[in-house]
Amino acid sequence: MRACRGVPLCAVLLVFVVMAAAEAQTREYAGSKACAECHQGEYERFAKYSKKSHSWKSVSVMASDLKPHELEGCYECHTTGYGKGGFVNYETTPHLADVGCETCHGPGAEHAQTGDPESIIRRPELATCESCHNASRVGAFKFKPLIHSGAH
Repeated sequence: MRACRGVPLCAVLLVFVVMAAAEAQTREYAGSKACAECHQGEYERFAKYSKKSHSWKSVSVMASDLKPHELEGCYECHTTGYGKGGFVNYETTPHLADVGCETCHGPGAEHAQTGDPESIIRRPELATCESCHNASRVGAFKFKPLIHSGAH
């Protein structure tokens, strides 16, 4: 095994992986209204045309018929950042209760504060969409997803 100054290469790589994971976990969500300050047109189109921008309404309608673990299963695709440092519950994080900009573009608090284009995902990859828009979920609810959801 190759070594870096006496340290096995796999140990060096492990440190980088852990550091990247820690950085991803510490990135904070701001909510879509923070995006609207600079991206007013995109925010207005998303709010007006995307059903996902009002997804909490669907969750709240179904909530009384679901067990807590079933309801939490809805949060993955119907809120922003659930399980990733974003949405926790409606009482704690109501600004992340709908699917918002950061669902596709990643946590945006740093970007909203600095405007640095390197601190946000400018062009999401298809894999990001497919975490929710996939055959098992789409088939279960019998609807055809619109990958761009009228967002931009």
